[in-house]
Amino acid sequence: MDSLKVSLINSDSFISEDNNEYIFGELDKQVRIVEPLQFIKFRSLIALLDIPLFNLASRALHLLNWNRTYKYCNKCGSPLMDKDDERAKVCPSCGLIVYPRISPAIITAVVKDNKLLLAHNVNFNKDVYSVIAGFVEPGESFEACVAREVFEEIGIQVKNVKYFGSQPWPFPDSLMVAFTCEYSSGEIKVDGIEISDADWYSVEELPKIPAKGSIARNLIEWFVDNHRSTKQQAT
Repeated sequence: MDSLKVSLINSDSFISEDNNEYIFGELDKQVRIVEPLQFIKFRSLIALLDIPLFNLASRALHLLNWNRTYKYCNKCGSPLMDKDDERAKVCPSCGLIVYPRISPAIITAVVKDNKLLLAHNVNFNKDVYSVIAGFVEPGESFEACVAREVFEEIGIQVKNVKYFGSQPWPFPDSLMVAFTCEYSSGEIKVDGIEISDADWYSVEELPKIPAKGSIARNLIEWFVDNHRSTKQQAT
């Protein structure tokens, strides 16, 4: 940052899998940068960076949020200190150790007769539809969470839940764990709280969907590829 003549606040570093050290931090809100540099929204990076680089940026943002949020012991209220031998904070008064918070959430593609279940969440941009997602509850397996979230939000039962992949999602501290599954029974009945609309869509009928790079988009593309393969095999 010397070339920019600015200093970082809330800075930290980590060693990545490629054995390189990455330093990250925040700029003071008063800092003004000049072209060709520019600030962009972090979510926009998902369509601009390759997966390894986006994951590094996600890790940095996750840790920045954690450093900013967890400054005091939630047991006795004393200021926390960085732990020397691991990525954690420790309370010098009562010894409580605080690790970076990770909130696991499932995201799932539900398929029925070569159609994909897509829903509009009230927090989405207008006209955007995506697959079903939700946070894992204490004592719950990922597979059980898939079944519960689909039933709570859409009102249907699912079967054949299979692992698909995962993606760090630092907004602020999620880990998205993706699954595919099949429709089992029931009729669509949206909860009207998180979900305002949902329906089954064929490849030819897909509405506006999430941006490339997100695991939600990857699930939808999996459905498209799988459907095309099925049609090709049939012919």
